[in-house]
Amino acid sequence: MKVVERYIMRRAFVLFIGALAWTLTIVWTTQVLTRIDLVTDSGQSALTFFEVAGLILPSIIPIVVPFALVVGVAQTLSVMNVDSELVVINASGASRLTVVRPILILALCASLFSLAVDNGLDPYARQRNRELIANARADFLSLIIQEGTFRKVEDGLFVQIGERFPDNRLGQIFVADSRQEGTELVYYAKNGAVIDKGPLKVLLMSDGIVNRRTQEGDVSVIHFASYAFDLSAFAAAASEATLLPKDQSTSYLLHPDPNDRVFQQQPNAFRAELSQRLSDWLYSLTFALIALAVAGDARSHREARIHPLITAVCIALFVRWLGFFAAGKAVTMPAFNYMIFGVPVVASVVAAWFIYANRRMELPMNWADRLTSLGASVGDGLTNVRLRLSGAAARREGSS
Repeated sequence: MKVVERYIMRRAFVLFIGALAWTLTIVWTTQVLTRIDLVTDSGQSALTFFEVAGLILPSIIPIVVPFALVVGVAQTLSVMNVDSELVVINASGASRLTVVRPILILALCASLFSLAVDNGLDPYARQRNRELIANARADFLSLIIQEGTFRKVEDGLFVQIGERFPDNRLGQIFVADSRQEGTELVYYAKNGAVIDKGPLKVLLMSDGIVNRRTQEGDVSVIHFASYAFDLSAFAAAASEATLLPKDQSTSYLLHPDPNDRVFQQQPNAFRAELSQRLSDWLYSLTFALIALAVAGDARSHREARIHPLITAVCIALFVRWLGFFAAGKAVTMPAFNYMIFGVPVVASVVAAWFIYANRRMELPMNWADRLTSLGASVGDGLTNVRLRLSGAAARREGSS
């Protein structure tokens, strides 16, 4: 590899890593915040929460890597053009492959990395995540035995514990059960305990009453000395982790178990997931070609155009949206599996043609005018707000 090629690859790699780190941090934070209820609702430890948070990373890496690559490549080439480095490379007689080759090598490495994560690490992380969440839900004592709070055990079943004593006895037990259509049952007991013997889980309540109300408005009140509320059925259901197509390994997607309940209900979802998993790695190469087609040639500083980074990201977003659209449709319409592969392939061919023909891939200039006017409007609005706030502060100081 030539010195110039190593120089281009090094600059693009540094920007790619920086964009990847920031993008991963932002996306990972938003995903982690949606899992905070694992601690607040089920009483799990912080260690479990951080393990779940760490298992989210493999699922977002294959999506984020292509966008970080297009940002790194487009920004690198744009800065090199501003610094007249691309002009010098062209004037020296070097072919365009001098710029294209290091970018494609970097894109190929990113694609292989995405392929390995998507087909190796991500399924394992998803399965482990499912197990942790299922275990948290199955832990009945940590789920509901918390003083003074209502806990939803399952749809139509709520439990509240007023007191919890050191010897594992419970006080002021309240249970609302509306799982049976047309009938509402409300239990209240002064004390009780949870009996957990293997698969048998029973909430034993004593010295209480049960209110029964039907849909017709009939109400009955029954006093009981002791009452056993069976928890085994939904405790076993909660502990069973249901694996969706996204959670299965690639080898399983190739040869799914015919007795798999999810496969029997949604066979097309398995094919769609397999197609998406085998095509996602292509987007790194596609986005690199798009960035090259947008910002890979030397241009005059006086030439009016939208910033190459904005153009490349907009085109990449549109292409990725088409891929997600095809994957969503393939779940119900198997013909869209061809589109899942076709989107990155066709986009790559189009971008490669622009590079070969030495033509410019860019957004229409009227878009640039609209973006400029929008930016000016936003800037004027922020200036007016700042002036109003400054005037209000001055008036308050004068009145004081």
